[in-house]
This record gives sequence, C-alpha cells and structure tokens, in this order.
Amino acid sequence: MRKVLLALAATTMLAGAAQAATVYPLDRATILAGSPFDFKVEFDASVKPEDVKVTVNGQDYKAVFGSEASFVAEEKGKDDKVLGSALILRDLVLATPGDYTIEAVAGPEKKAVTWTVYGTADQAKAKNVIFLIGDGLSVAHRTAARIMSKGMTEGKANGRLAMDDLDRMAFIGTASTEAVATDSANTMSAYMTGHKTAVNALGVYADRTPDTLDDPKVETLAEALRRQTKKSIGIVATSEIQDATPAAVVAHTRKRADKAQITGMMLDVQPEVVLGGGSAYFLGKDTPGSKRKDDKDYIKAFQDAGYTLATDKDELVKAAGTNTGKILGLFHTGNMDTALDRKFLKKGTVEKFPNQPGLVEMTELALGELSKNPEGFFLMVEAANIDKMSHPLDWDRAVVDTIEFDKAVAAARAFAEKNPDTLIVVTGDHTHGVSIIGTVDDEKEGDEMRAKVGTYADAGFPNYADADGDGYPDKIDVSRRLFLAGNNGPDHYETFRPKLDGPFVPAVQNEKKEYVANEAYKDVPGAVLVTGNIPRDGDSGVHSVDDVVLQAGGPGSEGFKGYMEQSDVYRVIVDALALAPAKP
Repeated sequence: MRKVLLALAATTMLAGAAQAATVYPLDRATILAGSPFDFKVEFDASVKPEDVKVTVNGQDYKAVFGSEASFVAEEKGKDDKVLGSALILRDLVLATPGDYTIEAVAGPEKKAVTWTVYGTADQAKAKNVIFLIGDGLSVAHRTAARIMSKGMTEGKANGRLAMDDLDRMAFIGTASTEAVATDSANTMSAYMTGHKTAVNALGVYADRTPDTLDDPKVETLAEALRRQTKKSIGIVATSEIQDATPAAVVAHTRKRADKAQITGMMLDVQPEVVLGGGSAYFLGKDTPGSKRKDDKDYIKAFQDAGYTLATDKDELVKAAGTNTGKILGLFHTGNMDTALDRKFLKKGTVEKFPNQPGLVEMTELALGELSKNPEGFFLMVEAANIDKMSHPLDWDRAVVDTIEFDKAVAAARAFAEKNPDTLIVVTGDHTHGVSIIGTVDDEKEGDEMRAKVGTYADAGFPNYADADGDGYPDKIDVSRRLFLAGNNGPDHYETFRPKLDGPFVPAVQNEKKEYVANEAYKDVPGAVLVTGNIPRDGDSGVHSVDDVVLQAGGPGSEGFKGYMEQSDVYRVIVDALALAPAKP
C-alpha cells in the first residue's frame, strides 16, 4: 500500500509540474478580432530558449502570429528572486475569427489554452453608447431608492425608477481571475476590455513581476474606438477620475493605486469630456494639495491639448459654451461629496468645495457636448458613492446616491428618445452584502432602538415624503424609515438612525492596529454593538460575490440576456458598434 501511495504522490507531482507554465491571455479568453493585446508565457523554471516550443493550432506560433516573441532568461521578483523564464510578444493582433489553441512546452512544463477570437456585425446597430454604472449597485439599493423616492401604498410602488423600464435584462457574474470575490478595477476592466483579470488590475493580465506597469496589456474600449472610429469619448464620475471605474476606460496597470500614472494615460487617450474629482493628481508636487511625486502639471498639459478647464458648477456651464470640443472638469481634489451631503445636509467636504455639480448635471452636459460629433460617441457615467458609502455601512447616503444615479439614467433615456440610435446599458460592477430588513419606527414603545425594528407585518410602510416633487425624500430621518443592514463588516455600533452629522465611520484602529468599533457612536441612545465578521484589519464592509443586474435598451440591447460574464458585456457593445466587421 505504501508503494502505491508513493507512486500516486509522484504521479500527482509530475502532473502538477506539467501544468506549471502560465499563458496570457488565459484559457477561454475572448478577443475582439483586430484588437491588439500582449502575449506572454511564464515558465516556473529558468529554461533555455532552444528548449521552448510554442504552437498555435499545431503550427509554430511565429507562422500564425507573424512575429517572434522576446525571450527573457530570468524574470526577477522582489529582492531579485529568480521567477523563471518568459516569452513576451507585445501588440499581437489576430484578425481572423475562430478558436486558437496555444500550447507552450519547455522541458517538463506544459500549458495549453484556447482563445476565441470573434468578429462583429458588418454594420453598426448603434451610433451612440451610454454606459451607466452604479458602483456597488445591489438589488437592495434599487429597492430602497424606489421606496424612498416614489413611496409605496398597500404593497405596490407608487412609481418606478427610470432604470426599471429598460426592456433587456441579464445577470452578470463578477468574479476575478484569482478569486470569487472582486473589486471595481477587475470588474470595470472586464466591461471595458472583454478580458477578466485580477483584483486591482486595469487593462492588463496580472503577471508575476513586481513592476505594476509592465503586465500584458489588452486594448480598452476607448482605445478600440480611437483605432476604429472617429467617435467622441466621455467620462463622468463622482469619484476621482483616476479611480478604478473611470480609469478602466483608458488605463493599463496592475495596481489601481497608480493614480499619478493613470492621469497620464487619460491624457494619452484624450476623451473629449472628462468630469469628476481627483485634481490632486493633476498638480505638481510643490502645489498645495498635490498627491504627485513629480513636477508634472497635467492641468496645463490638458489645456495645451485643447481642453477648457472647469473647477465648479458655474465654470462647467461656461465651458460648455466655449465650443472647444474638449472639457476637463475637476471639482474636488479627491472624491466628490455624496448627493445627500452636497444637496441637503452640507456635510462632508461641501464647505471646502461648495459648488460641485451633481451627477445629473454632468451627464446632461456631457451628452450635449458629445452629441455634437456627427460620428457618435461613447459615454461612461459612474455613480461612485453608492459603493463608497456602502463600504462604511452608510446606507442612507448610498441610497440617496442611487436616486441621483437613476436620475442620470432618466437623462440618458430622454436623450435616447430623441436619438433612437443610442444603446443604453445600466448596471453595477459588483454588489454589497446589503438587504432591507424592514423598518425602524420611532413611535414604537421602548427605550431600545432594537425594539423599534419592524419585520414582516410589523414593518408597515415608511413615511418618507416628497412634497417638493424633486424625486428625493424631503428628509431621511423620518419617524418610520427603512432599515437596511449589511451581512459583513467590522465591529461597529448600529444606531438605527441616519448619520446626519457626516458620513459614518464605523471602526477605528486601536494600539494593536486592529479595527474596533468607533466609540463616537457608543452613547447614541439605543445604539447596539455589532460584532464584526471580517478580519480585524478591515475597517469597513466588503464587496459580495452576488451577481449584478444589468438592464439595457436601444439598438443592440437584445444581446443582453440570461447569465453573462462581465467580459461578455464588452462583446455586445463592440458588436453594436461593429468594431470588427467581417473582412474578405
């Protein structure tokens, strides 16, 4: 028996060694015909170039690819640790649709992957594409936004969200290439490139080298549009424009935190309209507030490239009247404030940045500018604070931003009604572990806030009101309000109330660098200590693995149905735009 076990172990080890090599793009990658990408093979051992054999559908790879890859004898990791040999071929283009089986062999190492190269329709179905993404948008956010904004009577909603009536729908899987869980970088990058990648990566496959800017690149949608069309490109976000979601439209880096470099990548592509926060990464290091480590002045660089600069709501309106064709709007050094703080409470950093435009204003202005191009446009609109407020479990701010996001969807739909050659896509990039449990009713008896939680029939209906008809509740601290709760997070105090003094900070570090419940909320009457369920180095809630909902309307939207991977969404968009028509 012992000999059998030893033989089995040896066989298992050999089987593992035979699959040690890694090939990028990964197995089952889908690649737009004619779209440049980087090909890389990583071997675990240092091998000789003459021992390496790579074939494509049984032929020598050079005959199919038309180029010879560079051989790297020894890739180095941290502390100059030798990682093994590699082959790298940059800017590879496969123009012919079909399945490509790549096999790489070097001694005992062997790896085979299959790619699907696809073409698109011969004729474009859509002239314009508006891609609206609620960062972290989960079903509970939508449900809460509908109830808070429209109200509910006898079990039926008193109105519908703009996104509710888009007639095509799909469930979208969000996992990264390395884990079931994900972040906004990988997820948005999959939407914008058609390739799934690792957490924190944008427009690249995450390889093993420590350099964050040398990983195998794949073409972004903005680059594909520049290569194939004369369409305009717009980016609108309430985050820093270098943040993961807007950055994914243009960027290539293993590390989403490379925000100074992402600013340069934005200039390389030059979207005609760029609106959001993040001015700190445009300013040279000696400028107060700068987060750069060099002297580069990217505001001047953008202006030299023909952009009109706007730094507040009034300047944005003026910029739209200059007809320069390019607008750079930077309304905050960091992320812009939430709709709740900006429009109503005047908390957060609103005092420092009092005249920030809202998501709807930025979307409408972008549509007005981009639509001047007779060739059409692609516009990405992100409601970033749905996610940024869901992390610290600040559900009221997240929901009010969902209402604002839906108003941006309404603006897009109004544009599409006048321009029916417009494809609208509305989705999230990932979800949060949030659900609506019921209500909190202050009029219920008892000193404990927990006793005021209503579930099942005891929940009743919230009493939000919208007397001014602006689509937002007149106040969020009503006497009977929705009770949202997260399924994960650090130790924190649940107050059962909206945070009117500013965004919620659920946990702070102790002397051991562990996150513990923030005692600033300990003495709020009725507050309850909630024991966390994530590692103690986490200061906020994390993303959930649940599918996101996608809804769409307009030409090409019929491609969205059933269950899809995020990389499949890209394929529907490029097909609608006919970016790889069949060639003789």
